[in-house]
Amino acid sequence: MLRITDDIFIDEDLLQERFVRASGPGGQNVNKVSTAVELRFDVRGCGVLGGRARTRLERLAGSRLTDEGILVLRAERFRTQERNRSDARERLADLIRQALVEPKRRIATRPTRASKERRLRSKTKRSDVKRLRQGKPDLS
Repeated sequence: MLRITDDIFIDEDLLQERFVRASGPGGQNVNKVSTAVELRFDVRGCGVLGGRARTRLERLAGSRLTDEGILVLRAERFRTQERNRSDARERLADLIRQALVEPKRRIATRPTRASKERRLRSKTKRSDVKRLRQGKPDLS
């Protein structure tokens, strides 16, 4: 079980791991050993997440989400399978924790009279500067 919060756990059956070769420098180790982890998580098939949290997770996942609703995380930061595996799982848990936080609703406000006046004064000052620049030079 992957622990997300004190209340939420994700079953291991929903996670699929595949070990692949990592890219980048690393000498013979990178060419011979499959240390990178590709973690797949079925977002739409997970019953633990609510509808809104699932939608936020899909939005947060971005291009890492397939058309079928599977989130694919690739971890290749470390040289060992185990560290990459725990890195991928921790990144998945962080992503789900972010999706669980419901954003605050914006309260519509109106600008104050003083702020409107300040804005208009700055616009007038700026237009005066531009108008002074437009004067033609006196050639006589």
